[in-house]
Amino acid sequence: MQRSCTKLACSLVPARGFCTSNSDKIVASVLFERLPVVIPKIDPVVYAFQEFSFRWGQQFRRKYPDEFLKKSDTRGTGSYQIDYVPAPRITEADKTDDKRSLQRALDRRLYLLLYGTAYGDPSGEPVWHFPEKAYESEETLRKCAETALGSVIGDLSHTYFVGNAPMGHMQLPVCKRFFFKSQVIAANSFKVGKCKDFAWVTKDELLERFPEQAAEFLKKMIIS
Repeated sequence: MQRSCTKLACSLVPARGFCTSNSDKIVASVLFERLPVVIPKIDPVVYAFQEFSFRWGQQFRRKYPDEFLKKSDTRGTGSYQIDYVPAPRITEADKTDDKRSLQRALDRRLYLLLYGTAYGDPSGEPVWHFPEKAYESEETLRKCAETALGSVIGDLSHTYFVGNAPMGHMQLPVCKRFFFKSQVIAANSFKVGKCKDFAWVTKDELLERFPEQAAEFLKKMIIS
């Protein structure tokens, strides 16, 4: 009797899946970012505080005997010399405002945006959006996100998905959108396709390309 009840209960449990109706449709979007290439400039306030801390510490620094300090003079001196010329912080892409290049805003994070038809957009007009894909039969939602990014840039060997869980989600009238973070690894360019246009933008530039409500959500989700 117990075994028959167990079989009946199992038959009543629906198959595993993420959605049951069109309104519950799930979409995986990918926040594909390039991390800063050079060290960002120090904020003037932070620099002033560090300068103050250094000068304050100098007043109470430990004084060493002269015999100890003179030991550094006995070290051997080499005849080699390294000619170091730092790379310019402002690139040609910065000068020409080429937003399709990864060689810009080297001290900022850049995010990939596509210009085309977005899933669930009622207008059907091209808009700026992240790489995305509606969930179908993938093993996990992250696999769906990987497929979404792969359909745009092709090879994923120069990408790194940060974790298996989404970094955020947004409830829309036609779907639930989950955002996954992925980062550029050892690459200076990608062949981006399946869109009318694309751009590598900073956070501020990104927010300008979205409606006010979506921009407010992304501003809180993206920490940079």
